[in-house]
Amino acid sequence: MFVFRFSWAVLALLLVSVWAEELTEVEDQSEELSVSQLLERANRNRNPEIDEPFLIGGDIAVKSEAEKNADPCTSSGCLWRKWTDGKVYVPYYITNQFSSRERSIIERGLESFSSVSCIRFRPYQNGDSEFLSIESRDGCYSFVGRQGGAQTVSLARSGCLYHGTVQHELLHALGFNHEQTRSDRDNHIRVVLQNVQSGMEHNFRKIATLNQGTSYDYGSVMQYHRTAFSKNGQPTMVPIPNSNVAFGQAKEMSRNDKARLNTLYKC
Repeated sequence: MFVFRFSWAVLALLLVSVWAEELTEVEDQSEELSVSQLLERANRNRNPEIDEPFLIGGDIAVKSEAEKNADPCTSSGCLWRKWTDGKVYVPYYITNQFSSRERSIIERGLESFSSVSCIRFRPYQNGDSEFLSIESRDGCYSFVGRQGGAQTVSLARSGCLYHGTVQHELLHALGFNHEQTRSDRDNHIRVVLQNVQSGMEHNFRKIATLNQGTSYDYGSVMQYHRTAFSKNGQPTMVPIPNSNVAFGQAKEMSRNDKARLNTLYKC
């Protein structure tokens, strides 16, 4: 009987070890992907609930499908309020869907803004009328800028919990759009629409972005990768004039991302 029990215990330990190795391998492979690749993978086969928002640009939430062709907020009206001490306090609430490890990844992303800007994400307090509700919904997404009330930032437990993806969605919530939709995009990126999946063309529509006087940043965490939304594995975006320039490979905020954030909020 002792031998029988011992054998089952050994087998259980072996199974746990194999499972852990497989999980580690998956995590290691994911760490090699850029933020834009992680986002596209996480949102590729969404099956959202009826109360979830329509997405444009892959991960930008809008309140209705009718707003698909409307410009997300890019004016000062969508900025979070600055207080008299010069700081911008953005309340957040993290739902209890996340494990302690997952919560630590989210909190690290939130805290990363305080060392490079005047943005201070702080936990929700009674009386807060506007705050980010960080939830595990279907995929990774955020509204652009302050919306009023409780606004969802979705960081699905399966696919979205990486430092760079957290930063990416928080930058959306602070008012930033994707780099490839910049108003001066055509001077730096040529969009190859014939390679874009049918129905996804709107993801490459230019908008009147606030470029903060900064140059186009191929290394921005908000820049999508070369084959984003491709129907055939061929490039949907080609840098110009040098087609060999690497882009869409960021795994966290770039120097330009931080500079624009500080300029937008007058830090």
